[in-house]
Amino acid sequence: MTPEPNRYSLAVLLPCYNEGLSIASVVISFRKVLPGARIYVYDNNSTDNTAQQAALAGATVITCRRQGKGNVVRQMFADIEADIYIMADGDGTYDASAAPRMIEALIADRADMVVGTRRNITEDAGRKGHAFGNQLFNRVYQAMFGRDFTDIFSGYRVFTRRFAKSFPAHSAGFEIETEMSVHASTLRLPVTEIEFDYGRRVEGSASKLSTFRDGFRILSMMAMLLKETKPFVFFGWISAALFATCTALMAPITLEFFATGLVERIPTVMLAMTLLVGAMLSLSCGIILDSVSRARIEQKRIFYLSQAPARGERSFSGAHPIEERETQAPFRSTGF
Repeated sequence: MTPEPNRYSLAVLLPCYNEGLSIASVVISFRKVLPGARIYVYDNNSTDNTAQQAALAGATVITCRRQGKGNVVRQMFADIEADIYIMADGDGTYDASAAPRMIEALIADRADMVVGTRRNITEDAGRKGHAFGNQLFNRVYQAMFGRDFTDIFSGYRVFTRRFAKSFPAHSAGFEIETEMSVHASTLRLPVTEIEFDYGRRVEGSASKLSTFRDGFRILSMMAMLLKETKPFVFFGWISAALFATCTALMAPITLEFFATGLVERIPTVMLAMTLLVGAMLSLSCGIILDSVSRARIEQKRIFYLSQAPARGERSFSGAHPIEERETQAPFRSTGF
């Protein structure tokens, strides 16, 4: 027996910055498809009427003073208590009618995160640079962290309470979705994806994403997370690059030495030896930090397991199946 979504406490979280043209329709759409959910709009210092429109549509409006989507997500997860969290943007590009399917997938697949992957992303207000960057970074992510996700930048996600309360959320800006994906991949959490049509912004609304600035920040975040979660790979690449450069510098000098018995380019030899030492030190750092990283991942996993059961079940003694536990003690949702 699969639990029904309406047996759970649902919270819709909408981080917003200057989305006054669309936020009311977004709130109304989610109220229609998830009538039992509590809807929160986090206003991130908007200069338009975002807060007023959200309140008029029936949402609970909360102000987040720290600028940046990552800061908003950190506050949302800390503030709100629910069994299932639905996070979307306030620009109207995400289809609210897909939320029930995502919740059902979360429960049926016993996942901790469901990502809404976007079709027709090239129609994002005609900004094809975003679509190219999305494809490029997804491939970079898959090369670094695995093939768990096909759309790491999607802001339409559903989480269990266990994920939300164990997610560290270091990012400040749009790189927060990348960090969420890495968190799930590193801890090997159960995840799934649901595809839906990606809409266009309402006329007059502009994207807050800067192609180059945010692209650089996302790439920097990927590199930092690779260093923190897979230091052997990170420092191994550096070591390999230094060793390859050393080899390229020493190859002609070595051939010359065997031919003439002389070494004339002493500065080049010194540089090559310095690079060789750097390669050895980098490899040593990778080996040592890899053990440290494994210990940190184990600690994160233990903290994740220390959170309340992921999908609203309550704790019971013995080894009864979850379905029997639910019949023994019906679930009671808690509010914020």
